[in-house]
Amino acid sequence: MVRSSYYHHMNIRLAYMYFVRLRVSRPPPLFDLLLRASMACLARRDLVPSIASGLMGRLRLYIESLLLADNLMPTPNYVAMHMHNFSQLLMQTQVGKPLLFRKRHTLSLMFDVSAVQSEMSIDCPDDLIVGYTQSMMGFLLLNPDPRHIGMVGLGGGSLAKFCYRNLTRTSIAVAEICPAVIALRDQFHIPKDDDRLQIHCIDGSELIARADSQFDVLMIDGFDKHGQPPQLCSQQFYDNCYRALSPNGVMVVNLLGDDPETLLLAARIHYAFNGVSIAVDALDSLNKIVFACKGIGLDLPEQVLKSRVGVLDSLPPIATRHIVNSILRHRHTIGRLAQSPLQTA
Repeated sequence: MVRSSYYHHMNIRLAYMYFVRLRVSRPPPLFDLLLRASMACLARRDLVPSIASGLMGRLRLYIESLLLADNLMPTPNYVAMHMHNFSQLLMQTQVGKPLLFRKRHTLSLMFDVSAVQSEMSIDCPDDLIVGYTQSMMGFLLLNPDPRHIGMVGLGGGSLAKFCYRNLTRTSIAVAEICPAVIALRDQFHIPKDDDRLQIHCIDGSELIARADSQFDVLMIDGFDKHGQPPQLCSQQFYDNCYRALSPNGVMVVNLLGDDPETLLLAARIHYAFNGVSIAVDALDSLNKIVFACKGIGLDLPEQVLKSRVGVLDSLPPIATRHIVNSILRHRHTIGRLAQSPLQTA
């Protein structure tokens, strides 16, 4: 495909932005009713902490998730306790440093109360328990045996640990700009640096700019408390990612689904990779996961993709079937658009 204008790619974005909305579980109706009643009771007694109205929705989700995780009913006492913890957490995040938040079964890394950056199962620290990370590992369908992986963004190390434990012939280089995040690596059971894993305290754009056909896979998951830093989502950055990949390399990028610039960033990736990209919904979240290939990964025969699903089923849960179905639907959509009079005129 010859590169045409940038805006042409924006105009045909529906050809590759095929999203599949997945169902997200909700608490039982009785639980929801009791939670609302408890919060109303506390409000009448002036026991609700002073929290900006824009964070009240987040407060309710926070309380709901903790009570469900600990198998507790939403009584006024339990709700008041978690409201107090939420206000304390809000105060801590205002200092700008990452913090740890522990629930009964999980440990989370947070930059603010609006989002969890990483989450780890305390009992199974190497498992991927957040849906978008399971979706990102779908790159194994396109390149099941990478020798060199480059990662931008460490967080709690979920992806780095998973690749280190399960891809035993793969070397992994991680760029993480925040030393405070790297300092928490022991808390998240991230292995020490060795000949297969190196974590560099540098800007991810520098790691990519220095590479030349070095990586078989790039995993881009770099965020701070403001979202995606500009240097990690510019057209130049994605162009550099293309150059940093080996001839049959694959890039996978985590984008925020509710960000108004998501379509623009997906279009930049599409442009940098000469139109060879697909965006799908992540499991159980609003995130969008974009897969872009320098080689033929997205054109692999259907039987090859489905055979790889069977092989990858031996690994801890990753979203292989969801990704394969999305790729096949994407091909069908592209085929229909190619045959339409609008595309051929």
